[in-house]
Amino acid sequence: MKIKENLRALRDQPLIGPIARRLISDPQPLVNVVRLSGVIGGTSTPLRSALSLAGVAADLEAAFSNKSARAVALAINSPGGSPVQSALIMKRIRALSAENEIPVFAFIEDVGASGGYMLALAGDEIYADENSVVGSIGVVSAGFGFKSLIDRIGIERRIYTAGESKAMLDPFKPEDPKDVEHLKNLQAEVHESFKQMVRDRREGKLTAPESDLFTGSFWTGATAKTHGLIDGLGDMRSILREKYGDKTRLKLVHTSGGFLRRKHAAEVAATHPPLFSDTNLVENGLTALETRALWSRYGL
Repeated sequence: MKIKENLRALRDQPLIGPIARRLISDPQPLVNVVRLSGVIGGTSTPLRSALSLAGVAADLEAAFSNKSARAVALAINSPGGSPVQSALIMKRIRALSAENEIPVFAFIEDVGASGGYMLALAGDEIYADENSVVGSIGVVSAGFGFKSLIDRIGIERRIYTAGESKAMLDPFKPEDPKDVEHLKNLQAEVHESFKQMVRDRREGKLTAPESDLFTGSFWTGATAKTHGLIDGLGDMRSILREKYGDKTRLKLVHTSGGFLRRKHAAEVAATHPPLFSDTNLVENGLTALETRALWSRYGL
């Protein structure tokens, strides 16, 4: 073990040339892989497995704690969701990378958009397929207004609050322009935070003007590369073999049998009634429609 550690220390010296470094590298370099897939944020339900920091923390810790790993690769396939959970996951990855001095490579599969692209920003380098959907650097809030419906069917809405803004944007009340303005101001703050994150993580790499990049538009991987949103095109296996050699091993890290993940699953089951209970049917149906709408926006 000591010999292997000494070889790794020698390999990482700045004066060691690329040929010598290759000769003293691990015969089968290991890259740990963590999958970040699905809609981000919210609570897991029978119809939706939410991607959150709580759900992936154990996988991330395991991936970075393996000192024999040369890098950690992120397999990303997400249309976005919660900006908070997106940022929490991204920041945890960056913190673990710095603490363990392990580089991170992000690979976008079908979609890395909105919060999904924020996850990709955790990578020191970002790659995608030429037909991947990339971008959507913006903020959106969506809902329904039921005021006319309840008037038509004769339902009287009763709501009591302490605080004049507590029922802001209630879908059963007429839309108030002041409430909409407040929401837009909030969205602008979140959008600015997202934009700054892109500026910081892609510093010196962005080639398109911000007036084009930060509109919420999304592009194919090929166009995203010309805009500087990603570093290259290709699949995980090919890119990592180019970097670490043909014998590079990719190991999927999935702590599905771990205590924390079992505990989380038990908590979800305890807090969510059966799928077809009277109290849960409508909520789960709307959640499924919301999830379907997020994916459908990108043609999936």
